Amino acid sequence: MLTEQQVQAEAAPRFTHRQVLEILAGLMLAMLTSMISTSVVGTALPTIVGTLGGQDQLAWVASATLLTMTASTPIWGKLSDLYGRKLMFQVSLVVFVLSSIAAGFSQDMAQLIAARAVQGIGAGGLAALPQIILGDVVEPRERGRYSGYIGAVFGVSTVAGPLLGGFIVDNMSWRWTFWICVPLAVVAFVVIQKVLKLPFTRRDTRVDWWGATFITGGTTALMLLLSLGGHEFGWNSPWTYGLGALSLVMFGLAVVAERRAADPILPPHMFRDRTFVLTSAASLLVGASMFGALMFLPQYLQIVKGMSPTGSGLMTLPLVLGLLVSSILVGRFVTRTGRWKIFPVVGMVLVALGLFLLSRLHVDSSLLIVGLDNAVLGVGLGASMQILILAAQNAASRSDLASTTSGVSFFRSLGGAVGVAAFGAILSNRLGAELVSLARAAKLPLTGGTAPALGSPDAIHALPAPLLEIILEAFTRAMSAVFLVGVPIALLAAVAALMVKEIPLRSARTAAPAPGTDPAAPGGPAGPAVPSGDRP
Repeated sequence: MLTEQQVQAEAAPRFTHRQVLEILAGLMLAMLTSMISTSVVGTALPTIVGTLGGQDQLAWVASATLLTMTASTPIWGKLSDLYGRKLMFQVSLVVFVLSSIAAGFSQDMAQLIAARAVQGIGAGGLAALPQIILGDVVEPRERGRYSGYIGAVFGVSTVAGPLLGGFIVDNMSWRWTFWICVPLAVVAFVVIQKVLKLPFTRRDTRVDWWGATFITGGTTALMLLLSLGGHEFGWNSPWTYGLGALSLVMFGLAVVAERRAADPILPPHMFRDRTFVLTSAASLLVGASMFGALMFLPQYLQIVKGMSPTGSGLMTLPLVLGLLVSSILVGRFVTRTGRWKIFPVVGMVLVALGLFLLSRLHVDSSLLIVGLDNAVLGVGLGASMQILILAAQNAASRSDLASTTSGVSFFRSLGGAVGVAAFGAILSNRLGAELVSLARAAKLPLTGGTAPALGSPDAIHALPAPLLEIILEAFTRAMSAVFLVGVPIALLAAVAALMVKEIPLRSARTAAPAPGTDPAAPGGPAGPAVPSGDRP
C-alpha cells in the first residue's frame, strides 16, 4: 500500500471533467477502430478465401493478429514510459492504420497474413495504452466513472463488427472490411493530438531489448501452439512438444533477463505484489471464459437455430446491453464510494451463472431464453473486466502504472487465446463422439464425425431431415459441454478476486510534485524536460 509521502510525490496533472471526456473520446475511437477491424473480418473470411485462395492458410488470418497483439502488449507499456504515452499511442494508431490499408490491398494470402500480423502489433498498443493514459489523466477514485465507458466499447464492437462485415460483403468489396475504420482512426489521431497534454520528462534509461526478445519469443511460441494446435497439427505431435518446450525456455530466459535489466519491461517486483498477481490471474480466467463464450455462441445460433451471421450478431445485443449498463453503473458506484471488491466477485459469479444457463440450451430453446442468458453473462462481464484493471492500477506506484496495466491486459489476452483453443478442442472432440453415438443409436450411416466434415451452416441445413436432427442434437450437446467447462473457470476467477485485498481507491491528489522531481517516478530526479507545451 502506498504511503502518504508516495501519494504526494506522485501528484498527477489535473484535468477538468470536460477535458477528460475529450481525451476519452479520442481513446474510445481508437479502441473501437481496432476492435471492429478485428471482429469485422470474421464475416468476410469465406469471401476473402474465395478471392485470394489459400483455404489451408485460413487459420493464420485470425491467428496472426491475435499472436502479435498479445506478444506486443507489455512492450507498448514500457515504450510509453520511455518515450511518452501520447507519442506511443499515436505510433500504434499509425501502425494499425497503415497495416489495415495494406491488408485491403493484399493480392494473396501471404500478403494478407503479413499485414494482419503487423496490424496486431498496432492493436496491442491500442489495447493497453488507453488504460494507461486514463490512469495518468484520472485518479483511481474518479477513474471508475470513465473506465466503464471503455469497457462498453468492447461490447459495442462485438455487435458492430459482424453486422458491419455482413453489410460490406453483401454490398461492397471485402477489401472495405479493412479500410472502413481508417477515417475513425484519423479522427482519433487528430483528437488525441489536440486534447491530450501530458507532461513528459525524458528519462536516462535504455530499452530492455533482451527482455522484449524473450517475452515476445515465449508468447509467440505459446500462441502458435494454442492457435494452430488441433488444426494445423495434432496435439500429440512433435510440433506441439517443440513449441511447448520453446515457450518454456523463452519464458525462463525472460525471467533471467528481467532480473538483470536496469529497467525491465515487466519488473520482477510486481510479481511479489499480491494485488498484481491475483488480478492478473483473475483477468486470465476472465479472458478464457469470456472469449470462449463469445467465440462459440454464434456457432450455436447459426448451426442449431439456422440464423444468418447478421442475425446471430443481433442476438448478442442483450449481452452488449447488459455489459454496457453494468459497466457504467458499477463505474459510477465505485467513484462515489471508493469500494470495488464486491463487483468482480459478484460479476464472475454471474458469468458462471450465465455460462451454466447457456449450457442448458437445447435444440428447441427459444430465442428469448438465449437472450436472457446472454444478458446475465453481459452483466457479469461488465462488472468485472475494467474493475480488475482499476484495482491493479490503484495498488501500483505511478512509476509502475504502465507495466501494471499492460501486464494485466497481457494476461487477459493470453487467457482469451487459451480459452478459444481449449474450448475449440472440447467442442471438436465432443461433437465427433456425439455424432457417432447418436448415429449408431438411430442406425444411420455417418461419414466423418468431426466438425470440419459437416460443412457450412447452409450445407448442414440442406441435409435430409433424420441426419439433420442428429447433427443439431450432437452440436447442441457439444456446445453444452463447452459452456459447462467455462463455469468452474469463471468461479476460479471469482475466488481470485475474493482473495485480493481491497485498498480503497485513492482520491484526487492536491499536493504538487516537489521541484526537481519526476512526476512519472516518485521521488526520482528529473531529467531534461521536453519543451512540448503539453502541460495543461
